[in-house]
Amino acid sequence: MALIFHHNLVALLLVLFITNQLGSFVIAQDDIDLSKGASYIFGDSLASGGNPTGRYTNGRTIGDIVGEELGQPHYAVPFLAPNTTGNTILYGVNYASGGGGIMNATGRIFVNRLSMDIQVDYFNITRKEIDKLLGASKAREYLQKKSIFSITIGSNDFLNNYLLPVISMGARISETPDSFVDDMLNHLRAQLTRLYQLDARKFIVGNVGPIGCIPYQKTINQLKEDECVSLPNKLALQYNARLKDLLQELNENLPGATFVHANVYDLVMELITNYAKYGFTTASRACCGNGGQFAGIIPCGPSSSMCSDRDKHVFWDPYHPSEAANVIIAKQLLDGDSRYISPMNLRQLRDL
Repeated sequence: MALIFHHNLVALLLVLFITNQLGSFVIAQDDIDLSKGASYIFGDSLASGGNPTGRYTNGRTIGDIVGEELGQPHYAVPFLAPNTTGNTILYGVNYASGGGGIMNATGRIFVNRLSMDIQVDYFNITRKEIDKLLGASKAREYLQKKSIFSITIGSNDFLNNYLLPVISMGARISETPDSFVDDMLNHLRAQLTRLYQLDARKFIVGNVGPIGCIPYQKTINQLKEDECVSLPNKLALQYNARLKDLLQELNENLPGATFVHANVYDLVMELITNYAKYGFTTASRACCGNGGQFAGIIPCGPSSSMCSDRDKHVFWDPYHPSEAANVIIAKQLLDGDSRYISPMNLRQLRDL
């Protein structure tokens, strides 16, 4: 979910040519096992997987772990990968992009980021291919009853847009935090509604995590170990309160849809505050990175310093949780209670 990177000027996306000739034949019913369903993943670097979109963790993402636990036969494949063709797309596709945001202007310092609007455009391509593979009636039923749509986005809209020095200064003078959050939610409402119109029915939507507590923010603001930057967290909480209202509105107004709210902010804050209880030795220092007290300035790369035990760090790099943290977060999303996921958890959503 979205604890998201900031100045990651290392290549964020290896954009490969789009392979959308995904096969145009209808397959026999017994040629493929559709019983485990599919996972269609949208968002930013916390959700991205595979090579073309970049994997910003030392191991599995939350989406990977959830897919494994729900028994899906393999990870959702990146949309831009050359092998994302034919029956493969029936097990799930990952559209998430490092640097991507709800707003199209978000992440413009990164050349190849894909905004949420573009990700939904790409799903529209996949949607047509699923019709070709299964036939229109079975495709609709499969998407509505057996597929989970996961959306983890919003952090970059603050870190790489509204709060970005220089680039955002004009916007921040002309637009209050309230009106910027308004814009974000209006765009997200339209994007989620588009997915619904394409037969998505089971949604999990993550709120924005405590972006003022990531090692990058702590390092550049020269904070103590137990301190966080207040403005980014305040903006995240402002957006999060309104996001919950939006999901409630969509649950009431889109017949047959279930929008599940994932409280990423409190989940990650719990790990940061009580890290020792979960077996971590630090929640402020990046395992892989360089610069400053918390190795939080220069992104993880070949020349970075590396911690000796990555499972003891909440953060893998200056922006993203480690696989060990992702495992704990994923467990709460799968089986947790309404503190962290509501109105139901992911296993209950799958079985609807």
